[in-house]
Amino acid sequence: MQNLPKKVRSKKLNTRVDLTAMVSVSFLLIIFFMVTIELAKPKGIDLSLPDNGLTCGRYGRGCGEDRTITILLGENNKLVSYMGILASPIAPAREIEYGKNGIRKELLRRNKSEFEYSSYKGRSGRGAIVIIKPSKKCNFKNLVDILDEMAIAKIETYAIVNDFTPEESKLLALK
Repeated sequence: MQNLPKKVRSKKLNTRVDLTAMVSVSFLLIIFFMVTIELAKPKGIDLSLPDNGLTCGRYGRGCGEDRTITILLGENNKLVSYMGILASPIAPAREIEYGKNGIRKELLRRNKSEFEYSSYKGRSGRGAIVIIKPSKKCNFKNLVDILDEMAIAKIETYAIVNDFTPEESKLLALK
């Protein structure tokens, strides 16, 4: 037999995989997806709409027009309010001031009287409903101010509507 060269066997090294970096990346991904899911959730304001077909005549006082206060926002800080329907208002349309002695005082008074009346009739606290109608000439500050007044007066049900009737447009145009 010939002397064959010996096969050199390579040493088997223990292979170790360092997973530290992968753990860090996976935690970062988990945090990223948690934050993006939280930010993707829709945020909004609760909106109450009346049921179709309900009329106040059938349900009596306290279900609609007699609880409704309409606020018209015009140019140059003009603010007009009336209660009920403009054709036959419960409280006639009048120009009113912003602030604690103006619209805030009126809203607090009306909301309190509606709560008292509804609790007297056995209904659980139903306050005033306010419809805010900003005109195209109204500035943004006035809209924010009236929304602040809603929060201060604790008006729970209010809506911002942008459709004016011709009578309401005439009312705002008056000096």
